[in-house]
Amino acid sequence: MSHRPFAARRPASIATQQCRELMSEKMDLPVYPGEGAAPADVLRLAAEYHQAAELLHKQHRKGEPISLAPCRFVALHASELYLNAFLLMMGVDHKAVRALQHNLADRAQRAQEAGLVLRQRTLSHLMDRSSREYLITRYSPELPSTLPQLNRLMATLNDLATKVSATAANTKQLRGRQL
Repeated sequence: MSHRPFAARRPASIATQQCRELMSEKMDLPVYPGEGAAPADVLRLAAEYHQAAELLHKQHRKGEPISLAPCRFVALHASELYLNAFLLMMGVDHKAVRALQHNLADRAQRAQEAGLVLRQRTLSHLMDRSSREYLITRYSPELPSTLPQLNRLMATLNDLATKVSATAANTKQLRGRQL
């Protein structure tokens, strides 16, 4: 297998993007998955990932930090989805949310500016460590012991779930319609 430099592969990425756009037009689908998702749908998806993280947490093997990687990854994804749901509820455009990529610190800052009130430790975790934690969890099997305690991540996830779900309930009542 020959390894081509990234720049040599880039035209294929453009072709792939063009193919996606053509297929989306023919099938009447959004170009990006989730682009047409309602905030309530994103919130439900976040809750599913949250539940999966809780189950994975219970199944890890003591003394084997790498066995926590799936739980961490799913918990980080659930956190990202909760923040996405909040931002969408507050009227932030799907494209603006997608532009944040997987940066939880930027999402948390935008959510705070839009009115999400989180515990200081939750905000600190999201702002200080979450991006690095995401990368290590996803790509570095040799470094899991350098990550914060899993209970910190789960506390962050639980705080996000509580606050964003409460906002959704209040927003639903205020608007008199289902999100």
